[in-house]
Amino acid sequence: MRKIFLVGAGSGGTALLKTFQNMESLKVIGVSDRNVNAPGMKEARKYGIPTGTDYTRMISHDVEVIIEATGDEGVFHHLRQIKPQHATVIPGSIARIIMSLIEEKENLIQRLRHHQHELDIILNSTHDGMLAVNKEGIITLFNRAAERIIGLRAEDVLGEPATKWIPNSRLNIVLQTGQPELHQEQWLNNDRRIITNRVPVISEEGEVIGAVAVFRDITDVTTLAEEVLDLKETRSLLEAIINSSEDAISVVDQNGIGLMINPAYTRLTGLNVEDVIGKPADVDISEGESMHMQVLKTKKPVRGVPMKVGKYRKDVVVNVAPIIVDGELKGSVGIIHDISEIKKLTRELDRARRIIRTLEAKYTFEDIVGESEPVKTAIEQAKTAAYTPATVLLRGESGTGKELFAHAIHNESERKFNQFVRVNCAALSEQLLESELFGYEEGAFTGAKQGGKKGLFEEANGGTIFLDEIGEISLSTQAKLLRVLQEKEIVRVGGTKAIPVDVRVIAATNINLEEAIWQGKFREDLYYRLNVLPIIIPPLRYRDDDIRLLAEHFIAKLNMEYGRHIASVADEVIEYLKAYHWPGNVRELENVISRAIIHMRFNEERLELHHLPPLQLKRYDSGKQEQSEWARAHHPIFDGKILPLDEVVGRWEKTYIQQVLSQCNGNKTKAAQKLKISVRNLYYKLQKYGLH
Repeated sequence: MRKIFLVGAGSGGTALLKTFQNMESLKVIGVSDRNVNAPGMKEARKYGIPTGTDYTRMISHDVEVIIEATGDEGVFHHLRQIKPQHATVIPGSIARIIMSLIEEKENLIQRLRHHQHELDIILNSTHDGMLAVNKEGIITLFNRAAERIIGLRAEDVLGEPATKWIPNSRLNIVLQTGQPELHQEQWLNNDRRIITNRVPVISEEGEVIGAVAVFRDITDVTTLAEEVLDLKETRSLLEAIINSSEDAISVVDQNGIGLMINPAYTRLTGLNVEDVIGKPADVDISEGESMHMQVLKTKKPVRGVPMKVGKYRKDVVVNVAPIIVDGELKGSVGIIHDISEIKKLTRELDRARRIIRTLEAKYTFEDIVGESEPVKTAIEQAKTAAYTPATVLLRGESGTGKELFAHAIHNESERKFNQFVRVNCAALSEQLLESELFGYEEGAFTGAKQGGKKGLFEEANGGTIFLDEIGEISLSTQAKLLRVLQEKEIVRVGGTKAIPVDVRVIAATNINLEEAIWQGKFREDLYYRLNVLPIIIPPLRYRDDDIRLLAEHFIAKLNMEYGRHIASVADEVIEYLKAYHWPGNVRELENVISRAIIHMRFNEERLELHHLPPLQLKRYDSGKQEQSEWARAHHPIFDGKILPLDEVVGRWEKTYIQQVLSQCNGNKTKAAQKLKISVRNLYYKLQKYGLH
């Protein structure tokens, strides 16, 4: 069966398509037309034949004949350029002649079987020309095919000598010799070339009473015959093409049993012919379902299905199409594309993108504004923490800049080229926070995405996750978080499989975790896991010296945002700001500066006192013990309670050792020298106070 691709689905192409569909020896495997609603396109879809507007993408290597039915000479020449080497391109006009020839011949055969007695109908139905003469050489039969081929009308030639109308006719010779002349080529007066059989008509008495010539126009057919390949040669060529393809190809029968594979398939899967031929279609699948079996069930092609195949579990994309002959399913053919290298390149591209995003991170230690001693101490501690993989706990009131420190620590660490994921634990409900942090499996709860979802810990794998407002999470979520810190693995919601993660955790809180532990709201074991490297971010009221620097920093920033040109700030403004207790800390200061700039005239270049909104100029009573993290860390009296002297001394000693170590950049020998104690004694105190 020859495989045909039809280009052009207008009226002519539609007629050809309908003709081909009724022929057992021909199969249309694709139809292309610029108009998707062309009659032939609709007719092809009715037959289940693939259609498309771009024939260059649809022409496959197994096509044998391409018929150009658009009438566009440019399309014809383009098809001849892009066709497979073995394929033949036929203009639509010639194709219609050939199909008409075949159709008429088949009609003739059918009529001969059923209407032997209707000779006149048969003679005028055949595509072959027929000419008969009596023993005097007078034309007695001249059928319609003869009219068409020779270009004469029957009414003109009947009853006339054959040699009068066809000078080179040899029927007179056959009459004389009584010998047939078979398969003879002859040129007619109209430059048509025919092949003819001339035979005598002999009576029962053995007398030659006439002669008959049966002939066929081979002018166009001869040219086509030179281009059409023998079926056996076509099959050999098809096999050669399949075997030379770099894409793996597999073919199964209608029962899903392997029929054919090519060498590329063996290279890709690692399976030999004996491993596949005669075996079920899913023998080569390592992960996924057999698309051959799906296509055999639905009789519809599938494209772009990812799976893993073969001994090496190669990542591939599979296209499978049914093989349908005369409306009957005979099997399916699959094209397997190796995408393992593409996936590797994609991963490298994703890594490059992450690096680019990280290089554009907002904050580093250079972005932290402040020269006061409390800020310098916090920065030194944060820099020391950045060079270790240990968990960091940032403690401080709301608005002190804990997230700024988290960004800076990440960008100073070895993980700076990997993900930095931020999570506000207080902004999410318990159920949502758990699914966001740890992910979930498919069907874990109503509304869960198909295939499940990665959690933020998985997204941050290899990088850093910043858990803001850590003190607000529930006890059940705290238990799961403790597992991550202890075992370095997570379990998705609704799942049972532990997934290892390599994530550096930076947590932040503005609440008193010690009090939360005492109240049963925070797990003590999680506290010790988080409090490995505590860093206290001082509130703004304890760093008055930084107010001018911060104010000038915010003015420069807001100048760009608001399009202003403020060059300076009055000293009275700074003194006024220092007199305020700043419960909102640095965030509140930025808000105050922003409101002041908004109320300034556009041409003003100096921030004056009258521009500021009214502030409650009231400092905290020094006799009251504030509940800020910085105050608790720097005062021996906690929560209004009198503690034992040795406990107070121990807390002061721990804080002081931390500060000295920070100034010495973690150098224990240098720290011991400054503290005037032995290195061994220092290690003892580090172990005693849990300072690693």
